[in-house]
Amino acid sequence: MPSHLSADRPAPQPPERHAVDALISRTRRLRGDVDAVRRDTVLIDEEDAQMRWQRALCDLAVHHLDDLGTHLGQLREGLPPEQPADPPALDTSDETLDRSERGSLIGRVGSAEWNLLTDEVTWSEELFQIFGRSPKTGPLSLDELPSLLLPEDQPLLTAMVTDCLVDGRPIDGEFRILRTDGRMRTLHMMGEPVLDADGCTASMWAVLRDVSDLRRNQQAVRTNHDSLRRRQQRAQTEHRMAVELQEAVLPPWRDSLRLPSQGVGALDVAAHYLPSRSSSLIGGDWYDALELPDGRTVLTVGDLTGHGIRATSAMAMVLGALRGMAVAGIEPGALMGHLNQLLESSVQPALGSAVCCRFEPSTGVLTWAQAGHPAPLLFRDGKGRPLLPPDGVLLGATSGVAYEQDEVHLLPGDVLVLHTDGLSRHSDRGGCPDALLALAPRFAQARTARECVRSVVTEFGGTERLDDACVLIARIGA
Repeated sequence: MPSHLSADRPAPQPPERHAVDALISRTRRLRGDVDAVRRDTVLIDEEDAQMRWQRALCDLAVHHLDDLGTHLGQLREGLPPEQPADPPALDTSDETLDRSERGSLIGRVGSAEWNLLTDEVTWSEELFQIFGRSPKTGPLSLDELPSLLLPEDQPLLTAMVTDCLVDGRPIDGEFRILRTDGRMRTLHMMGEPVLDADGCTASMWAVLRDVSDLRRNQQAVRTNHDSLRRRQQRAQTEHRMAVELQEAVLPPWRDSLRLPSQGVGALDVAAHYLPSRSSSLIGGDWYDALELPDGRTVLTVGDLTGHGIRATSAMAMVLGALRGMAVAGIEPGALMGHLNQLLESSVQPALGSAVCCRFEPSTGVLTWAQAGHPAPLLFRDGKGRPLLPPDGVLLGATSGVAYEQDEVHLLPGDVLVLHTDGLSRHSDRGGCPDALLALAPRFAQARTARECVRSVVTEFGGTERLDDACVLIARIGA
């Protein structure tokens, strides 16, 4: 490399060999650790912005460490040899490194000197490789150099050279060149003027570094970070919309509700929604209690597949249809059939489970049907049992299905529990969690449906559910 020191500037003392060896060894170990992390992120989901961003960061870190190893290797190569043994080489194994395009790591840094007194131009071999030029064609003068730059970058180089030659300012900037093979490269140029004994500029030296891969990886990091941030913002927006829609659709009452409000045998009803262990997973669970015009009461819970705004919007559609058909006097079994047809013909098909109960307070008869849903639990005299479910498949699973319905006679003091299958890790579709049945003694002592719900929340509130859930409890009054 041509000297860049003026005559009145003392030459730096060469560093000790063992210090450089130690730095090379530490850099090699760190590069190996980073590369191991990078290999772990090779098989990634291209739709996962978080993983793409991590991969880009690893690539960027590897390039930085490669460059550091290159400079340390160059530094050590210039030291006086202590022994004939080769210096420890930096481990630069990289399956993604295209040496035919980029050359060796050392080949990405070249030097040049332009002598203003003799018009002599000196380029290192590495600089010819960077520019894609044959040494036989000779180096470029300062007047010829801008011709290889992109038009928008030419004024920048002209300004840097002018400031260096006229004002004696150091050069530190980047520009892009278009090589004869049609490939564009980004170069980082650092240099300064070399002064003669009279303090005048005699020549200009520069070190040019090919930073194309570094800038490409930095851009990948920025792009993936921006993509991840947009996804996070979109997810937050969708979560907020799902929560608002859920709150708007589900019944607003929180305390116990008496249905019907007058008469003997009314139901004392309370319900609760239990989120999953991740509050971002807002699903399609619902609960509802509705007094019909003829004094009867409809109780229902259900669950649609999926999470987010699509699940909650589908839930709103289904719950609205269910309420309308219940008010119209459609029987629970036929109602399930209509809901099945609704989901099957929807623009965005979905699967779901549901249970619908209609209670006649004057007779105490509960008529109910289910669609692939856990059966209601009946608690009486301190004991609990699931009701024997009538036939019914999942909503949206198949067309032309007939849903059966059944009747059960409820007595004053009975407790009826409707729940979705996400309530407990021990439950499954059509099954009954033992932990719920174990609450029978507490339900027997409870005076209101709200107290029963509190017992359920106490038992299941801390459960690490993979899905959200809801429970509706009705206590038959005297």
